[in-house]
Amino acid sequence: MKKFYFQSVAYSFFLLLFLLASCKKDSFLGQTTTSNLTEETVFKDSANTVGFLAGIYTNVGFSASASRFTYGFGTPNGGIDASSDEAEVFNSGGSTALAWETGTINAAVVTDDAYKKPYVNIRAVNQLLKNLPKSPINAFVKTQMKAEARFLRAWYYAILLKHYGGVHLVGDSIYNYTDKIPSARNTYEECVNYIVAECDAAAVDLPTTQSGVNYGRASKGACLALKSRVLLYAASPLFNGESLTGSKNDAVLGYTSFSRERWKLAEDAAAAVIGLTTYNLYVDNGTKPGFGFQYVFTQRVNSEYIFQFMSASGNYDLEALFQPPSRTGKNGAFPLQGLVDAFPMSNGKAITDPTSGYDPQKPYLNRDPRLDYTVIRDQTPIQNRLSAGLSPVNIYQGTFNGVGTGPDAVHLGTTTGYYTNKMLSPNAVANDFTHPTDRVLPLIRYAEILLNYAEAANEYDGPTSQVYAAVQAIRQRAGLNPYQLPAGLSQAAMRDVIRNERRIELAFEEHRFWDVRRWKIAETTDNIQTMGMEVNRNGTVATYTQFPVRKRNFRTAMYLWPLPQSEVAKSTDLIQNPGY
Repeated sequence: MKKFYFQSVAYSFFLLLFLLASCKKDSFLGQTTTSNLTEETVFKDSANTVGFLAGIYTNVGFSASASRFTYGFGTPNGGIDASSDEAEVFNSGGSTALAWETGTINAAVVTDDAYKKPYVNIRAVNQLLKNLPKSPINAFVKTQMKAEARFLRAWYYAILLKHYGGVHLVGDSIYNYTDKIPSARNTYEECVNYIVAECDAAAVDLPTTQSGVNYGRASKGACLALKSRVLLYAASPLFNGESLTGSKNDAVLGYTSFSRERWKLAEDAAAAVIGLTTYNLYVDNGTKPGFGFQYVFTQRVNSEYIFQFMSASGNYDLEALFQPPSRTGKNGAFPLQGLVDAFPMSNGKAITDPTSGYDPQKPYLNRDPRLDYTVIRDQTPIQNRLSAGLSPVNIYQGTFNGVGTGPDAVHLGTTTGYYTNKMLSPNAVANDFTHPTDRVLPLIRYAEILLNYAEAANEYDGPTSQVYAAVQAIRQRAGLNPYQLPAGLSQAAMRDVIRNERRIELAFEEHRFWDVRRWKIAETTDNIQTMGMEVNRNGTVATYTQFPVRKRNFRTAMYLWPLPQSEVAKSTDLIQNPGY
């Protein structure tokens, strides 16, 4: 089993070294010029050794990629966003995302990237750790490189853990085809403990943050933040002693008994990141309400990102996916009405609150500023490559019930009436080299840590003043006025607030899919009729009508991913997840 991560030594070297981009002075992900590479020549050369480590970073963002799943001949068809109640796939052609939407996911059709890529990179870490002592690099740098590698190993195990539950822990072993390879899965608890231990060990030898040419590398902050995420998941209902089948969890799937103290561990882990006093929310409500929420995603270097995928300088990858066809974008997942409705009014009240001021025929008026920064709707002004400045996107159908003819129209360009705006640069247009971005993609940012802390502390201590402060800091940055929450919220009411804040603040950042599962509410959130929005215009008068998009289906088995059938078939010791 696991044949693909037990490739030959040469395969690992070539895979990791030749994936590196050409060398950039401002990026540690640059390629070193190499030839005739073998294990001996790679680790005899300091530049090749550094390049080998850099190669292990190249897949850190694959799980969160907006183009992760494909149909046809590799055409993007959404990512985790389209596999959740955030968005609809671009095309109804087969893909893993569509299988999650329809409830037809199974071990034969699921993509194997969540299994293959982590183990390939874990093996590469072990190769590096084995050979690093003999590389001609000074001791201080070696110590940091070893710590980075151990963080990356923990990172890839965390990806495996959230997809499958307990998996086989390789340790420092490096298996080859001739070896008898163990395949039994370790318990969930063993995996959590291993990841936490690796994060703790790596944090000791890493700087709190990285800067300059090292920006984007693992840091002490990244180690503590990953620990926070893993312990939050471990404390959550899906894994904290509850069951997928009605009986006690198998130890591979989670803890076999509930412990309230796991929430305390998660609270303390998030508090440790906050206590570094190094990271902060980027706040700018002076330019316009909530502008800091949009602006931070356009900045290559900022104090909110804790760990990020270092996209190449001059990229417009998200614009090419998310922007409407009139801006030459395509193939991105389309936001659903349920996500739009989750954003409150600018006064912080839910649109379902009769005192909020919400008007169904003026549905975007006076809304949380994050809505416009997350979703492109009819008449959203965005950059146009063919004319200077901004121009509105025309998603409306036409006059009354006429059929829209523009490329961006609902049912033509978008199946939901919306396009994604999250993390896009307001000055960038897809495939226009005059408006590129230097954006990087956040994998952990400080807003998540604040919400991790608020959730864990609320579950353990109740809605304390510190819980209020963490949530209100995010609402203040968002531009809500007032941003303060009502006094005297119960624990359950605060739980609902925190869950909704995670939904809207962290939309399209690979959280919603996992959150509804670890909270064990996916049977409600994903067994739904999804909706979109039609807009009809008659002059200046617009009418808004919601319409059905797709009936979603969810089975209990779908709380976890199925292990790829190709892997399970290799060994009877590798037990498939229940329901598959």
